[in-house]
Amino acid sequence: MAGILFIISAPSGSGKSTLVSEVRRLVTGLEFSISYTTRAPRGSEQDGQEYHFTTREEFLAMVDRGEFLEWAEVFGNFYGTPMSGLATATKQGRDLLLDIDVQGALQVMERVPNAVSIFILTPNPQELEKRLRLRSQGEGVTQEAVIERRLSEARLELLNLDRYQYALVNDVVMDAAAEMRAIVLTERGEGGPEEQLLAQRCLTETMSEHLRAALGSFEVELAGSR
Repeated sequence: MAGILFIISAPSGSGKSTLVSEVRRLVTGLEFSISYTTRAPRGSEQDGQEYHFTTREEFLAMVDRGEFLEWAEVFGNFYGTPMSGLATATKQGRDLLLDIDVQGALQVMERVPNAVSIFILTPNPQELEKRLRLRSQGEGVTQEAVIERRLSEARLELLNLDRYQYALVNDVVMDAAAEMRAIVLTERGEGGPEEQLLAQRCLTETMSEHLRAALGSFEVELAGSR
């Protein structure tokens, strides 16, 4: 089955990009949607690979032309998912991965109700802070105010976790990749009993003990949690 839209969201620093890259290595037929952004490239990022980098003026012109499936302003920069991505992937017989923040994901869920949504989080806030600091050091800039803001934002984003169909705790990358692989194969109807069981354990409606422990460490309690 081709043309499935997989929405992937995670607080900044959760290791989402590394995890998605590993899953694309493990599973064929997954196209990655390249978003547009007005922020400056980081580190070794190149235009047309991680993002399409553009100006605020051109981005807003694209908004006016209705070229985005979703768009949002995050930390002072615009991010948008082009409408053309899903149609192109479907035509090529592939599924599409959207790597987007919660704000944008909720927009897509409204517009594409059959999309498969996956939330990724770290096992605890201490690990998230550690990853944020390592990334900042790698970029040559460590700003305490930015790190604190992203930690606060993570707790707010976690309040929307039960709006997602699945959730993964990205503790060990290979374990989390195996879970995401199982979700993709199960949603395609290609998963065997082992993959189906692994995917079921990631359903937010059942809330595994691993997921409950991670949420508890962030002191987040969902409205519908049991």
